[in-house]
Amino acid sequence: MGIIKVHEFTTVDGVIDAPMWTLDYEFTDQMGAAIGGFMGSCTTILLGRTTYQEFAPAWSTRTAEDDPGAPFFNETPKYVVSSTLKDEDADWNNSTVLGAYDADTIRRFKAETEGDIYISGSGTLVRALIADGLVDELHLFVYPVALGGGARLFPEGTAKTALKLVGNEAIDNGVLHVTYVPAEAAQA
Repeated sequence: MGIIKVHEFTTVDGVIDAPMWTLDYEFTDQMGAAIGGFMGSCTTILLGRTTYQEFAPAWSTRTAEDDPGAPFFNETPKYVVSSTLKDEDADWNNSTVLGAYDADTIRRFKAETEGDIYISGSGTLVRALIADGLVDELHLFVYPVALGGGARLFPEGTAKTALKLVGNEAIDNGVLHVTYVPAEAAQA
């Protein structure tokens, strides 16, 4: 059974929307090692439609020489949660459409997956997974900038979500990597 590991770039005020603000901060070897550290056990990628459609053209043409993460993104099986995409629309190598979001489908998917499941971005999907108690690890890379507006991981009106800090690391570019698990899982 796989566990779901979510990776989000966020501002200090919780904005995850189109992270162009990350370009002001160098992507360092230390940051790459931090991301690679939790991606290493992942054998599957799960994405929402919007992130899939942004990642496919960006990653499909990259090689290991361009970016050490390219083989992971291009060779790993990818599953897309979408009510509008069909399998024939998912033309990035090793991609399959799971269909519209359904918590029971995701539970079965987790149970049937060998290795862990990686999610990056995919805000709508991640919010649904958190609400349904399906996220096992939440890796936030908190950038030292506040935007004052934009899509947030936990928008106003979100139900209380108790988390337990299980890791933190200051990255050499000023970013903070914090890892949370559901509070009830930490007590088990």
